[in-house]
Amino acid sequence: MKTKFSLKNKAAIITGGGSGIGKAIAETFSQQGALVHILDYDLQSALQTVEAIKAKGFLATAHHCDVANFEQVSDIISNISSHTSVDILVNNAGVAHVGNIESCEEEDLDRLYNINIKGVFNCTKACISLMKTQNSGVILNLASIASSVGISDRFAYSMTKGAVLTMTYSIAKDYINHNIRCNCISPARVHTPFVDGFIKKNYPGKESEMFENLSKTQPIGRMGMPQEIADLALFLCSNESSFITGSNYGIDGGYITLNSR
Repeated sequence: MKTKFSLKNKAAIITGGGSGIGKAIAETFSQQGALVHILDYDLQSALQTVEAIKAKGFLATAHHCDVANFEQVSDIISNISSHTSVDILVNNAGVAHVGNIESCEEEDLDRLYNINIKGVFNCTKACISLMKTQNSGVILNLASIASSVGISDRFAYSMTKGAVLTMTYSIAKDYINHNIRCNCISPARVHTPFVDGFIKKNYPGKESEMFENLSKTQPIGRMGMPQEIADLALFLCSNESSFITGSNYGIDGGYITLNSR
């Protein structure tokens, strides 16, 4: 029987794969047969993810990479492509910022732009010509519900994730005739180490209370889990989704639809 959602004989580049959602995607893709390349600024975290993958008998490699640096990105992807095809690119690396426009400084805006927007640009630009040559490829971007609806105190973050969404549409349109698909995922709040760190820093002594309060902001009553995002990513990067491109998939516990009623 054919294995559904197989990534056997495919190579996947995953940015920010050292922790959180990216780690879950890297582990899931490797378990489905992909050769996973993790690009992460935090090399130690990336290496730990690779160790966990290899311990289960699967394949992965870690690369220290600042996605905001096009020369560095280009060199790494060029080196990867000299050994294998580049079948899948998951643009997951990103940073957050809490605050409205008054509390957002220029350096905050620049930092989010460089990683969340320019990082997607750099990695996609480095991969797209390789995919054109192959006449195949899948690009998956991690956007956010903040791409589509207003979220309080997320000015800079919303700006960057809105750009990720529209870049997705543009790439899907421009490269459909090259058999390159491009989609994005828009999660609501997901329980990652970032969330735990944010609560610990801003609400010391009230961690459990704040975790419960943040969980309840989603109609389903809890945060998403990284594995749930990874499973959707697997579907969108597998052959089973070959009829899907230029789409944005909300995975948000009902946040967008049910909060708008």
